[in-house]
Amino acid sequence: MYFAPLPPFTLLQRHLLAIFIATVIALIAQPVPMGVSVLVAMTLLALTHTLTPAAVLAGFGNVVVWLIFTAFLFSRAVTATGFGMRVAYVFVRQFGRSPLMLGYSVAAAGVVLSPFIPSDTARGGGIVFPITRSLAQAFDSEPGPTARRLGFFLMLVAFHTNYAASAMFLTSMASNPVIADFAHKIGNIELTWPTWALASSVPGIVTLLLVPYLIFRLHRPEIRDTTAARGMASEQLHRMGPMSGREWRLVVILLGVMIGWVTSPWHGISNTFVALSGVCAILVTRVLAWDELLGETKAWDALIWFAPLVMMADNLNESGVIGILSNAVFGQMHGWPPLAALFALAVAYLYVHYAFASMTAQVTALYPAFLAAALAAGAPPLVSALLLAFFSNLNAGLTHYGTGSAPVFFNAGYVDQGTWWRLGFMISVVNLAIWFGLGLLWWRLLGLW
Repeated sequence: MYFAPLPPFTLLQRHLLAIFIATVIALIAQPVPMGVSVLVAMTLLALTHTLTPAAVLAGFGNVVVWLIFTAFLFSRAVTATGFGMRVAYVFVRQFGRSPLMLGYSVAAAGVVLSPFIPSDTARGGGIVFPITRSLAQAFDSEPGPTARRLGFFLMLVAFHTNYAASAMFLTSMASNPVIADFAHKIGNIELTWPTWALASSVPGIVTLLLVPYLIFRLHRPEIRDTTAARGMASEQLHRMGPMSGREWRLVVILLGVMIGWVTSPWHGISNTFVALSGVCAILVTRVLAWDELLGETKAWDALIWFAPLVMMADNLNESGVIGILSNAVFGQMHGWPPLAALFALAVAYLYVHYAFASMTAQVTALYPAFLAAALAAGAPPLVSALLLAFFSNLNAGLTHYGTGSAPVFFNAGYVDQGTWWRLGFMISVVNLAIWFGLGLLWWRLLGLW
């Protein structure tokens, strides 16, 4: 693609598109760490004079990239202080009266933590999964013959509610702020923290109530009494002792950041600098030491590889590549009823994730083109941006490789691959009904279209 003529693209458009597609393929196949692939792409863009050096490095000045960076630091603070584990155990102790209620407890813990842990892998794999595994082991439910006692059910619930939580807040998943940036630049659509949370609230709550119940009906656990789980949670909380000073300071800071995000339309301070204020408070009050911040490799990794991806996506849009692609691929939708076109695009966007092993890779590669196509078809701009944003997270449940947390839960060995894929497809259909059907009604009530 880099060397062959490809009408109607100009030479620079073709070079930019070729390097971008190669980067996305590398992010999916991962022959090397993602940061390495993106650094190679940055260097190629400059060495081939496709973009100027200043343009190549412009992504590091993007406020969205820094919002992602700070959110990872909040995740570090929640984990390092033990506050995340405490929240999860409190939910289990208070509500784990039956297998189904235990599943809801695990889901609720993930949702409470999701605004401050912008990674389904860190939240699901680092906090929710260890607790879920411990709960299963407390009932002698291990992979194999005893899996269906409880572990089979809990692993499925923990996984499917984890990515649903990622869809509910702007800061619940690392690629969500990138989506907001794309929406602003492509359609001048403002996806603020309050708008995102309010729009996702009703379909999100319905999903979190319905999906665990559906899994329970399809795969009813053999255990009926889960009193032991509440006892285990109480024991763990007793070992942890009362909340430490670090935890209390963190809670106050996180509440302050949340208030700052919600009230941003009134005070006008960027969400990024509200978050950076929280990071400063965490450092000044010694919730985290500076060396701990420097040791948060996931934050620095995200900063390095997200910034160039955002830069490439911005340049694809500004150079007209996204417009050419969306017209070529989706041109046949002209004349369709706007909502029918939006539904077709949402379905295609959801199920193309079978080809992706990363939500971020799909967002970077496809979200701009799909949003541009929806807008060209006359679909409501804000609803189009939100619907594709939500399915950028909900698509993760299709396979055992569709997101970073999927291999963590799948490799525990409780659920076979056939069941994982069948249930993933069934829940995807349920999500389509909830987020497109009920979602449209809710957004109409809110006046979003």
